[in-house]
Amino acid sequence: MFPRFVYDSYSHQQMDDGLHLSFRFLLGDKIVFEPTATLPWRPFYRNRLSREQLDVLTFNIGMIELVSYWKAACPPTVEVRCGKLSDEQVAFWKKIYYNGLGEFYYVNNIKDSFEEFMQIESTGTTAVPPLHLPDNPLLEDNYLVPIGGGKDSVVTLERLRRQGLTVRPLIMNPRGATTDCASQAGFPLDEVAVIHRTIHPRLLELNKNGCLNGHTPFSAMLAFYTLLVSALTGVPNIALSNESSANESTVAGTNVNHQYSKSLEFENDFRQYYHEFIAPYFAKGSFNYFSYLRPLSELQIAMLFAQQKEYHPIFRSCNRGSKTDSWCCHCPKCLFAYIILSPFIAPEELRKIFGADLLDDVTLQKEFLQLIGQEETKPFECVGTVSEVNSALTMCIDRWYRERPLPALLVDYRPQPVTTPLDTLYSDHNVDEQLLQYLRQQVVDAACSNCQR
Repeated sequence: MFPRFVYDSYSHQQMDDGLHLSFRFLLGDKIVFEPTATLPWRPFYRNRLSREQLDVLTFNIGMIELVSYWKAACPPTVEVRCGKLSDEQVAFWKKIYYNGLGEFYYVNNIKDSFEEFMQIESTGTTAVPPLHLPDNPLLEDNYLVPIGGGKDSVVTLERLRRQGLTVRPLIMNPRGATTDCASQAGFPLDEVAVIHRTIHPRLLELNKNGCLNGHTPFSAMLAFYTLLVSALTGVPNIALSNESSANESTVAGTNVNHQYSKSLEFENDFRQYYHEFIAPYFAKGSFNYFSYLRPLSELQIAMLFAQQKEYHPIFRSCNRGSKTDSWCCHCPKCLFAYIILSPFIAPEELRKIFGADLLDDVTLQKEFLQLIGQEETKPFECVGTVSEVNSALTMCIDRWYRERPLPALLVDYRPQPVTTPLDTLYSDHNVDEQLLQYLRQQVVDAACSNCQR
């Protein structure tokens, strides 16, 4: 129906109230999308970027933004009029479109191969790197920490702070849980790097009228925005909170992974991409994007988060309840969060946090079976591995239910051997040795404390 999608233009303006970005995408002759983003100025923004630097950052942000709009009709050709991509860049972007939209293709029964699903043509020109880069000294011991409102980013934020390092929270589209977590850590909103991102209303209209919709690689989009904030602040270290579990596919035996853009594969590809195509516009060593929690399992993160009791009333991980800043208590994300915390937080305390005993809710039976590996797919949510879920349930039963009745979902559950160790770190990651030593000690101490209970 639509043979071509066009990335027509992008713009950036440094105005009194902040840095404004806008993009123009074309679908056919009459449909125009013009999404925007604004970064309000903050006192800690140390660098005013050159036009060339903003060009390269904004252009690449537009490349990831257009994924959400292209998928409404999936035209076979994407024409990039406002920039020139090398063959290596085209390969990078095609991989994001294919793997990052794996769930979208699976749910919509799209079975095109990598070679045929879409082609990228670039007909514009790239900006030339400035001959003399601005002298923007880096704050090498500082860390940007994107805050999502859930347990993972809290663990990253607090463990870096406890190590005596300087951190700066970053929030996209602030809401209750994100601002509350930042505030609990001592950061009012004016001390937080903020990105206000909008979705063009025409896309929402098309979705209502039957155009394709579904999951997009949000974390990949956030990754490109974090480079912009890193450049503005002079903070080179961008500490994500993506754990080892994100590497597991959602559909067993396939590459369909709801969390692809949180995986180590994406992280490594992204690091190589910005080193080759973005960092040359900035000072050497200007970006260090890595996942601080990559050496850990979800079970270990839950164990560390259980120690952060001051955050228990305010953290939220439920996507359905995000608009009302609540746990909906009816979705697989809520159930997973409840299960993964269950070995470390007493049942009565968990009920206070969530407002219900989710392990005693028979309406969650299907989601429970998906999480423990009894169904073809895991839930299409950011949840841990099947092994982690079963390990958590076995530990929970052993600790809390030896002398009390089992909740409904556990009555017919058979405990399995615990295959997710609490004191061992995974070796595949991009965490430097100084951070790794501290993180390892934190995990070992928490595991010893847990075993002594």
